[in-house]
Amino acid sequence: MTPRLLEKYRKECIPAMQQKFGIKNPMAVPRLDKIVINMGVGEAMQDMKIMDAAVQDLTIIAGQRPVIRRARNAISNFKLKINAPVGCTVTLRRARMYEFLDRLVNVCLPRIRDFNGVSRKSFDQRGNYNLGLTEQTIFPEIDPGRLSRSQGMDIAFVFRNGNPEHNLELLRLLGVPFARVSESAKDKKKD
Repeated sequence: MTPRLLEKYRKECIPAMQQKFGIKNPMAVPRLDKIVINMGVGEAMQDMKIMDAAVQDLTIIAGQRPVIRRARNAISNFKLKINAPVGCTVTLRRARMYEFLDRLVNVCLPRIRDFNGVSRKSFDQRGNYNLGLTEQTIFPEIDPGRLSRSQGMDIAFVFRNGNPEHNLELLRLLGVPFARVSESAKDKKKD
């Protein structure tokens, strides 16, 4: 079964992007290539149970098992040894990616307290978008009663065929709620 956002991308987003930016070939329209979710767990050096809990939470959130990332260098000031576990990451593609994005946009982001939208300034030079979350409890799959500590995560949206302006429009068409630009910010930009 095709995910709802993938159908929306094919039927609504591609024609809208072609019309707005004057793109003639539908294959030249930017598309979401992958979503990378990363959790940094520095406290896991002292207690491996913290890493196990983070891996379990990320597995529940993403729907696939993450890879444990290990330290490449030793840093004595941080008591970090080579090969010590420092985080976990998972890469989502195709149907799982669109299902995760659908849950993130429609269920999780509205659960953030005092949420006014995500920043428009989080694009890198290649046009990829990065979003940081402070806790994993916004996902309904996570039971807040069993958590011993709150854990944040970084979510990177990696695009193909795009620049930041085109990718911003694509994410907006897919339903990502961006923060409104205030009038004072517009005035500063003009000056």
